[in-house]
Amino acid sequence: MPAGGFAIDGNVSGDFGGRITAAVVITCIVAASGGLIFGYDIGISGGVTTMVPFLQKFFPSILRKEADSKTSVYCVYDSQVLTSFTSSLYIAGLASSLAASRFAAAFGRKFTMVLGGCTFLVGAAINGGAQNIAMLILGRIFLGFGVGFANQATPVYLSEVAPPKWRGAFNTGFQFFIGIGVVSANCINYGTAKLHWGWRLSLGLAIAPALIMTLGALMISDTPSSLIERGKLEQAKRSLTKVRGRDAEVEAELTELIKASEVAKAAAAEPFVTIFQRQYRPQLTMAILIPFFQQLTGINIIAFYAPVLFQSVGFGSDSALIAAIILGLVNLSSILVSTFVVDRFGRRFLFLQGGIQMFVCQVAVAVALAVTAGTSGTRHISKGHAIIVLVLMCLYAAGFGWSWGPLSWLIPSEIFPLKIRTTGQSITVAVNFATTFVLSQTFLTMLCHFKYGAFLFYAGWIALMTIFVALFVPETKGIPLDSMDIVWKQHWYWHRFLKAEPQIET
Repeated sequence: MPAGGFAIDGNVSGDFGGRITAAVVITCIVAASGGLIFGYDIGISGGVTTMVPFLQKFFPSILRKEADSKTSVYCVYDSQVLTSFTSSLYIAGLASSLAASRFAAAFGRKFTMVLGGCTFLVGAAINGGAQNIAMLILGRIFLGFGVGFANQATPVYLSEVAPPKWRGAFNTGFQFFIGIGVVSANCINYGTAKLHWGWRLSLGLAIAPALIMTLGALMISDTPSSLIERGKLEQAKRSLTKVRGRDAEVEAELTELIKASEVAKAAAAEPFVTIFQRQYRPQLTMAILIPFFQQLTGINIIAFYAPVLFQSVGFGSDSALIAAIILGLVNLSSILVSTFVVDRFGRRFLFLQGGIQMFVCQVAVAVALAVTAGTSGTRHISKGHAIIVLVLMCLYAAGFGWSWGPLSWLIPSEIFPLKIRTTGQSITVAVNFATTFVLSQTFLTMLCHFKYGAFLFYAGWIALMTIFVALFVPETKGIPLDSMDIVWKQHWYWHRFLKAEPQIET
């Protein structure tokens, strides 16, 4: 389809099939558990900020504003110190994700995941025993280092190990475990909310997902591509044989991986320089814009502040936590939908459908809040109207869960050639963290000043990103990683950035 460039026709070189084996399923599940630490943090942060003992110890000004009947419901939680607690993790994650590409290339994807789990564990211990704001933020910085390493290595690991035909399904496992982390954290928050020291338990229990991830990563082998990249050919063959099946013919695939590695080494250029070359402009654009757009759907902001948000629009403290759990469960279920259809209907279909659904829901939430709370935000919101907002939020979360949620990790991890794959993923994660930092620093202030218009702000971005997908994101389902350049060569716009190959006359 040279005119539209949205599909790939015919057979693709380098497609060695690859069936689903028990080993590849177990390996990918264990690796995908790296998403637990990110999800747990997203869920736990918003929950503890509604716990009165936590606010009394660290953020008493919020309780004073909450007691003031003249304070707008949009502005109760507008505190720069509170947002610094939430967003400090993302500055640390940004820095560690850039460093992680070096670690992943030099020591392997597995080592980087283990390092991430250990660092996150240290942060969880510091936060659980925090005595002041400084300790809280120090703990968050260690958590950020851990999440940065894990988010860089895990999606690449999954894309390199999974059979090409089912790569999308296996890679969505990372987002699924993020969802499990969010729901688990919300449930723990609900259980500990009544305890005076419950916030310590909530923050300290982050050691559990860190241990699960770290021990799991220690039990699996590194990816064949990573092992070949580091000159461990025999280990690479054993790793490939394990995930493809003992009776599988792996020689052809192994040869192709070795060839890709040799090409990468022959270039001998600095990856952070290579990635900015004109021929990699399409991949670099995706690595920057896809995570940028993912955060501008508003999902992580809503996940961070879901309990705060629902408490602001009329739910009590307990009800707000239950509403956040419901939101998380809806998101988790929708990720499963993506797992089953992403390799059947393709990435573009889910992007476009999810984008339209999220746009409609964000506009509807803005209208609902405008009608009920008004522009002043001092009008009481009835429980019935608060439930309408919850339902709309759930539909929005479902749309995200089967589109921008998993696909924003999948697409960047599968489009880069081996020589700049870890670098590309580092840029993706760094952009994700940078955007999240800015949004988490500004959301509560934006909610205070924009009021219901904050949701229209996100709706506008969702409309823009959906148009971007329709025009510029090619379909990548079923394409082997080392043959991915074909999607750019056949795309109506991106083909102009690739070097023309000389025609051979027969």
